[in-house]
Amino acid sequence: MPVLKVAAERWSVEEASAPASSHSRFVLGLDVGSTVIRCHVYDRTARVRGSSAQKVETIYPQPGWVEIDPDALWTQFVAVIKDAVKAAGVQMNQIAGLGISTQRATFITWNKKTGHHFHNFISWQDLRAAELVKSWNNSLIMKLLRGVCGVLHFFSRSKLMSTISHFYFSTQHATLRLIWVLQNLSEVKRAVEENNCCFGTIDTWLLYKLTKGSSFATDYSNASTTGFFNPFRMCWSKLLATILSLPLSILPPVKDTSHNFGSVDEEIFGVPVPVVALVGDQQSAMFGECCFQRGDVKLTMGTGTFLDINTGNSLQHANGGFYPLIGWKIGQEVVYLAESNAGDTGTAIIWAQKLDLFRDAAETEKMALSLEDSEGVCFVPSFSGLQAPLNDPCACASFMGLKHSTSKHHLVRAILESIAFRNKQLYDMLQREIQIPVTNIRADGGVCNNTFIMQMTSDLINEKIDKPAHFDMSCLGAATLAGLAVGFWSDKEELQKLRQSETVFKPQKKWQEYEANMENWVKAVTRSMNWYNKT
Repeated sequence: MPVLKVAAERWSVEEASAPASSHSRFVLGLDVGSTVIRCHVYDRTARVRGSSAQKVETIYPQPGWVEIDPDALWTQFVAVIKDAVKAAGVQMNQIAGLGISTQRATFITWNKKTGHHFHNFISWQDLRAAELVKSWNNSLIMKLLRGVCGVLHFFSRSKLMSTISHFYFSTQHATLRLIWVLQNLSEVKRAVEENNCCFGTIDTWLLYKLTKGSSFATDYSNASTTGFFNPFRMCWSKLLATILSLPLSILPPVKDTSHNFGSVDEEIFGVPVPVVALVGDQQSAMFGECCFQRGDVKLTMGTGTFLDINTGNSLQHANGGFYPLIGWKIGQEVVYLAESNAGDTGTAIIWAQKLDLFRDAAETEKMALSLEDSEGVCFVPSFSGLQAPLNDPCACASFMGLKHSTSKHHLVRAILESIAFRNKQLYDMLQREIQIPVTNIRADGGVCNNTFIMQMTSDLINEKIDKPAHFDMSCLGAATLAGLAVGFWSDKEELQKLRQSETVFKPQKKWQEYEANMENWVKAVTRSMNWYNKT
């Protein structure tokens, strides 16, 4: 597998030249993202002492299908841990705990007795269940369910009833992709009937592998993103299971986010490293950014864009744009989030790079700034459909407004502008749907290194955006959750003191200066919708 990076972080000359003492302790933060697996070794000051990363190889068996080879992923996962520890110049027995952050709603099923997987991981980006999603959302049973719950909410003001009345299946939920598997893979269907099937998102499967099958579990943050989970009652949804004829027996037990999940089998790393945190990548980034207060907002721009707001100890009912999630559960503390996302951010930039529009993503900022505007060229970032507020899995990616004078620079600027415009859409939806004043906005993810996008987003939403000194927040969040579990850090106040900002972007232009261009872009988005609709 291609290795992207194996490097030790520099620290003082005295520290670098001195061997790590036997009493020195470190924590590992792993992030299994959609494009890269990263591992960082952190010391008590939350500095990175050693790192390793490998590119995740994505498989596209058919148009719209997105998969990952589980055997390859496992090999890479073990390798990045070993390489990061080696790069840090420490021993594996000095690792106090391991925290694992993973892309969410990417799942697999496997044989309970043998541990053999039945198929590849089916990614959260996968569209094979698009027709099922459309069919179920338009079905009589779902219309009745939404209608009845809407009436019940009117009389009871129940947040649960309100959320169900606005509930629509999405291709990003694991729900109907799993139903697709049960309908199309006879081996899985037979295993379910024989009570010999396990379902798991990446975190559950990695834990199962690390412990040689002795631990089968997930955490509340990952469970709440699958589409099967009832966050109001903190359990798997019996209602959805009944509607979809889905056996709850295949789903893993749900544990706290910061929790002793068991130890890695000694044969893998030579010592039994404790696995003490499992967390979804967006919740992990939220924790790593220290978005601990109600009203704190995180904007992650990685493979996709994810906008999350901390809603404190209460769930916000969903109105179709923002989805209520569990941020993390630590002991008695449960923190909730509301989240919305756009599917194609970093993927659009990688795609443009493959077309030789530029050699390095760092060039895109200068290319965009070399022009006054995109000369009317618009890009619609929709390789995996359009998410909220449009929710159209059949939309196509496209360029519109091309002219004889259009250059690579115009195309690149249009791509970067589309990311900022999507950020504006998501933020406006947040303002409409979530009645909580925004306190702080913090950004992370690889795309936040592009100052053109960051500044344009700040202008569009008319808010300050804080970019951290280190942007691998999913790794840091997993590590800090693990560190809290083993007493590496005492509390969240200590973590807040360790956080460092690199840049705070402040609005420099009025949003109205972008208004005409955004209206043109919205028109292009509208014309890209329903492109792949078969009906």
